[in-house]
Amino acid sequence: MNAHDLLWGMTPAHAPADAPAWVLEVLDAGHPVVVRRAIAQPGQVAVGVRGRLREQRFAAVMPLAAVQRRVAPEDLRGVISPRDLPALQALAQLRPVLAQENWGVTGSAGFELASGIEALHAKSDLDLILRAPERLERGDAEDLLAILDTAVCAVDLQLQTPFGAVALREWAGGSRRVLLKNASGAQLVIDPWQAVA
Repeated sequence: MNAHDLLWGMTPAHAPADAPAWVLEVLDAGHPVVVRRAIAQPGQVAVGVRGRLREQRFAAVMPLAAVQRRVAPEDLRGVISPRDLPALQALAQLRPVLAQENWGVTGSAGFELASGIEALHAKSDLDLILRAPERLERGDAEDLLAILDTAVCAVDLQLQTPFGAVALREWAGGSRRVLLKNASGAQLVIDPWQAVA
């Protein structure tokens, strides 16, 4: 299981006692949950539950044994939606640009494409992940960002390195240190492709 994978099978019975009512409703309706970057006990996976509202996000854990279906961001690259929204237009625009890369769709667009549940609106950003096992030079990051910035909506692309994820926009910027996120938290690093002591 990787961060941003969508999992089906979590039920209200798996939710903690302090879960808000909307969490139980979403789980009862059979919505997927998203794998988040956090350490979980053996046999469990850290997940986030999404509600209808942007502020409705709830951190939980799900038993691995309960997982019935898993969809990775890469599985959504070719999914076409009948809806006509800027984020989906941007996705269509960027597919050929990223064709040679190992990338996927995350965030609201990924959730909607995987589940069919409407999560996007006219002002939604497009969230993408690019698997980057090898170092992406900062000049190449700038070039890629320049292309993404021609899209019809804001595009937030995360580079997934072997040691965590860093925002492309940050890596393409001028800061000497960038924020690397992984299961143990977030830290400022000089090189996201180097193990952090």
